[in-house]
Amino acid sequence: MKTALVTGAGAGIGRAAALHFAGSGWQVAALDVDEEALGELADLFPDCRLLPIPCDAGDEKAAEAAFREVRDWTDGLDLLVNNAGVADPCCGPLEKLALAEWSRWIDASLTAAFLCSRAAIPLLRKRAPASIVNITSTRSIQSERETFAYAAAKGGLAALTHAMAVSLGPEIRVNAVAPGWIETGPWQKQSRRSQPDHSKKAREQHPAGRVGVPDDVVSAIAWLTGEGAGFVTGQQVVVDGGMTRRMIYAG
Repeated sequence: MKTALVTGAGAGIGRAAALHFAGSGWQVAALDVDEEALGELADLFPDCRLLPIPCDAGDEKAAEAAFREVRDWTDGLDLLVNNAGVADPCCGPLEKLALAEWSRWIDASLTAAFLCSRAAIPLLRKRAPASIVNITSTRSIQSERETFAYAAAKGGLAALTHAMAVSLGPEIRVNAVAPGWIETGPWQKQSRRSQPDHSKKAREQHPAGRVGVPDDVVSAIAWLTGEGAGFVTGQQVVVDGGMTRRMIYAG
């Protein structure tokens, strides 16, 4: 049975990824800081196909403890999805940004990917050829105002992707998916779940004609993991409905 580990699995893209692979017959280790969200996720798979592990993936001791549990549960990994991160990209003016707040964004995404990749490599090599897919953002290639820490974290993760691909291949392929505007309201835990009502303007600013959903990103993850992408490594696949390709002029 194939095995995946997904960080930030309690909500949004991570939840959709865990649901996809567990629903496809994989074993899935699901890491998240939100125990309630993990519990709801695990309840959907009473056959123990999904292993919920409460964990702050950006904390070294917590990540090491989580991977000890993973090693007791499985002898190898076919896929690591580094999805953990701070969802809100806005941090306010740079001159008022505290180092602790900066570190919160960096640790939750970039440091977490480093720690989990480092711990996962021996397990991935046992199942070679295996894959790592890092979830970055279109903000790794373009920016909105006052998103410094988020952009730096995701840009660093994009660079880490090709650096790891060069060093870990051919046993482990490493790629990234850069989501654009992805609506995650319906993919939250029950107490925070919401249904979107996007305006016509919001839909039309995407050449694809709609806002994205987590399954759009999961489809890219699944393709990058499969045999059809066996010659693809070190790449960042943008999944944004064409939004970053659209030129916008001031009216």
